[in-house]
Amino acid sequence: MVAAVLVPLVVGGALVCSDRMPRPVGQRTASAVALAAAVASAACVGVTLVDRPVLDRPWVTAVGMRLNLGVDGISAPLLALTAAIGVLVVLYGIARPPRARYGTYLGCLLLVVGAALLTFLARDAVLFFLAFEIVLVPMWLLIKGFGDPATRDAAAARFVLYTVLGSTLMLVGILALTFAAGTADLTELARTRGSALGTTQQTIVAALLLVGLGIKVPLFPFHSWLPAAHTAAPTTGSVLLAAVLLKMGTYGVVRLAVGAVPEGFARLAPVVGVLAVVGILWGGLVCLVERSLKRLIAWSSVAHMGFVMLALAAGGTLGVQAALLGNIAHGVVSALLFFVVGGLKDRWHGDDLDTAREGLRDARPRLGLALVVGMAGSLALPGLATFWGEVLTILAAWDPAPGRPETLFAWLAVLAALGGVLAAAYALRVLRIVWAGGGAPGRPADERLRTDETRVDVARVDVARAGATRADETRDESLADGETPAGDPPTGAVAVASPDAVGAEWVVITVLVVAVLAVGVLPTALLAISEPDVLRMLGEVAR
Repeated sequence: MVAAVLVPLVVGGALVCSDRMPRPVGQRTASAVALAAAVASAACVGVTLVDRPVLDRPWVTAVGMRLNLGVDGISAPLLALTAAIGVLVVLYGIARPPRARYGTYLGCLLLVVGAALLTFLARDAVLFFLAFEIVLVPMWLLIKGFGDPATRDAAAARFVLYTVLGSTLMLVGILALTFAAGTADLTELARTRGSALGTTQQTIVAALLLVGLGIKVPLFPFHSWLPAAHTAAPTTGSVLLAAVLLKMGTYGVVRLAVGAVPEGFARLAPVVGVLAVVGILWGGLVCLVERSLKRLIAWSSVAHMGFVMLALAAGGTLGVQAALLGNIAHGVVSALLFFVVGGLKDRWHGDDLDTAREGLRDARPRLGLALVVGMAGSLALPGLATFWGEVLTILAAWDPAPGRPETLFAWLAVLAALGGVLAAAYALRVLRIVWAGGGAPGRPADERLRTDETRVDVARVDVARAGATRADETRDESLADGETPAGDPPTGAVAVASPDAVGAEWVVITVLVVAVLAVGVLPTALLAISEPDVLRMLGEVAR
């Protein structure tokens, strides 16, 4: 369990530092070390999920803080998701490397994964907060250092502004909770059900935690940082942001708000439910008119996380189970879509949906198939990953936990179902334009042809320049590894990217396609893992 966290953190930190050395580690060495660390961490996570060890040692005794780590059915699926995504992003990062600071790039990926694993393993509220904050630093570096040069500075600044605000509120809520309860042990906090706090105190703590964590989910109206961050981030950064970081926010709501201050959360649940549904509808409406494909997928995440928060607001066993299942489903679907869209953006040199291009079904059938599966999952097609989470969410809202206003939640269930209709509309819009090659609406056919020809010419020049730059960097890095240079490429040679997914990119996409199908076909397996611990938590709360 400890090795699962330490391996990516130590190796990631070493790779980041290696770029500051007089003789940086070469690309091949960094790739091998990073991939080995990601695989080793995933293997350790697998052993941890089987053995379910517990670590509880004094750490900072002056404040009663303990190094308390453990696994239960609530955190186990998220640990597996994080470990798997960690291997995939490193593999993809090796296949599509940046032009410089290769060690820093791979190191940041490993640091995000290691700190996220620590967040899901933490059983101490303060340790949970510290691990959460560690994740944000390498994530900021990925956006700031390796994102789109045109937008990364503003996106990174907004990311820092929002996350620092959320972290401050979350810290105040955690300190108030642990001071009043006399313990930071999350298991003990859930067992005592916030009995050390009065109703007003519980409500205040729950409000602080919900706003702080709501920024990180993100919950409407605290969501505006997410589309900007996704648009600017590199493909691997977007995948980690959607599949891992957002899940940390909802996981925190379950542990800190639903479990530790249930009465306060119940009083605020109607507000959370309304904001969640507004996010579902707002995200769906924006997706209907969004012209940037990557930004559209980012807005769809706002809508999907709205379903997760609505499920938690509805409460009860069904609501929490729906939220946990929706978390995993969105993780695999969003990872698939961002990998596909990232690959398309690299090949197209942009992601503007108004630019007419040949449909993926003819030009790039592998990427086209992956896009179809991803968008079908996004619209919650029956049999795919997100279907069960969204259906269970609507059912939970239709019949909320005792004490929730039934009429209000019934209307929220209806509006959430309307959000599902919007998801189908924007998913079909994307498939018509990108997969079928529908092109820009209203643009004459001859203008479309000229646009495509112009973009192809420009792309050839850009690819030629990128190929020459990459060749120089590879030669320099090979020399740093002590390898013999193979010589310059012939004059006029152009390194053209494969038109369709091949090699490591195809492996990554295939794994996620299978995962989307598997979660959709076998949702009961995930529900069975979390159900005993959900029942235990809610049973203790209900007594």
